[in-house]
Amino acid sequence: MKNLVLTLLLAVFTVGTVAAQKINWVTLEEAMELQKKKPKKIMIDMYTVWCGPCKMLDKNTFQNKDVVDYVNKNYYAVKFNAEGNDIVKFRGKEYTNPNYDPAKASRRNNAHQLTRLFGITAYPTIVYLDEKGEVIAPIKGYQKPDQIELYLKMFATDDYKELTDQQAFSDYYLAFKPEFKS
Repeated sequence: MKNLVLTLLLAVFTVGTVAAQKINWVTLEEAMELQKKKPKKIMIDMYTVWCGPCKMLDKNTFQNKDVVDYVNKNYYAVKFNAEGNDIVKFRGKEYTNPNYDPAKASRRNNAHQLTRLFGITAYPTIVYLDEKGEVIAPIKGYQKPDQIELYLKMFATDDYKELTDQQAFSDYYLAFKPEFKS
C-alpha cells in the first residue's frame, strides 16, 4: 500500500512539474487580441515539421524552466508551422499557403505567406514583434537556453533600441552574462 501511495505521489509531482514547464502557446490572432488588454512583446517560433533543429529547440530550449518562466512572463508566444495550411489574419490582412500540398504534410512543403512577410529564409527562426505587432527582428537558427536568453531579455527590456550599430551590439553581447541554466 505504501508503494502505491508513493507511486501516486511521484506521478502527481512529475505531472505537476511537467505542466509547470510549458510555454503558453497561442495563435498569432490570439496574441494580437491579448496585446489590446495587456501589451507585451510577441515571440513567434517559425518551424517546420521536418526540421531537426526545430525539434531540438522544442526539446532543449522551450522546455527549459528558465526559458519557460521568462517567456510566459514577458511575451505572448506563438508556434507557427511555416509550411502549414493555416489561415492567419494579421494586421488587417489574411495570409494563407496557396501552394500547400496535403500529400507533403509530413515533409518539405511550400512556404506560408507569413514567411515572406517576416523575411524567413531558414528554420527555425524566431520572430520578435513589439507591442504594436511590428517586427523587431527575425533570429535564425537553433539556440540553447543561454543563447536565446540574450535575445529574450534584449527585446523584452527594449535594450535593442540603444544598439544602433554592429559595434554596440558586439559590446552588449560581450557584456551580457547569461543566467539561464542549460
